Amino acid sequence: MVAFARRMRGEFTRFLMEYRFAVDEVLTKVTILREEFLHLHRYNPIEHVTSRVKTPESILGKVVRRGIAPELATIRRHITDIGGIRITCAFIADTYRVLEALTSQDDVRVLEIKDYIADPKPNGYKSLHAIIEVPVFLSTGTVPVIVEVQIRTIAMDFWASLEHKIFYKHAGEVPDHIASDLAEAAAAAEQLDRRMEQLHTEVHGPAPSEAEGPADTEIDDALLRRLWELSRSSGTGP
Repeated sequence: MVAFARRMRGEFTRFLMEYRFAVDEVLTKVTILREEFLHLHRYNPIEHVTSRVKTPESILGKVVRRGIAPELATIRRHITDIGGIRITCAFIADTYRVLEALTSQDDVRVLEIKDYIADPKPNGYKSLHAIIEVPVFLSTGTVPVIVEVQIRTIAMDFWASLEHKIFYKHAGEVPDHIASDLAEAAAAAEQLDRRMEQLHTEVHGPAPSEAEGPADTEIDDALLRRLWELSRSSGTGP
């Protein structure tokens, strides 16, 4: 027992470290996307980003409930939400745009995508879920690690947060009339999402594209003139 506990503590520490690194990798990707959207498209579709890695108690509790063998390779394979990132966007169209930009990257392997926006859960829950695998580069080699990414609008996130608090208080046994009211609230949140997106389009027009060009970078006029003179002298300028 002592030897097993010592081995599990050591292995679990490294196990969770890999997930923290994987979450950091995805957060870096999301940060780059935010900067790129803002610079190239003059528009940032990402409002908020949060992340977490499950605690050992939470992971092992799930292992016991599911009857999974207490081996790290088995846990890694069967529990896909150990590392998680939640991206909150302003509008529905932005959620799909961010999902496409993230999952199309060469080093991101998509394992599963669930579209709960197009096909909500019975209780009214809406969100995009993507189970992805990213490489984590360690001194001992590359380790592929799974991260769950949730992408939703502000209204969807607001509804989901309150729904979670209600379910937690009722230990999962929500009375029928409350469940019905939650479903109606989800429908109201969807109407708000679509109305606000419509208003945004009316004011700003369709979503920006790369054709509009990047935002201007502040460069001193004197420096620009020197660059122009250098390009002419080298034969590369107009």
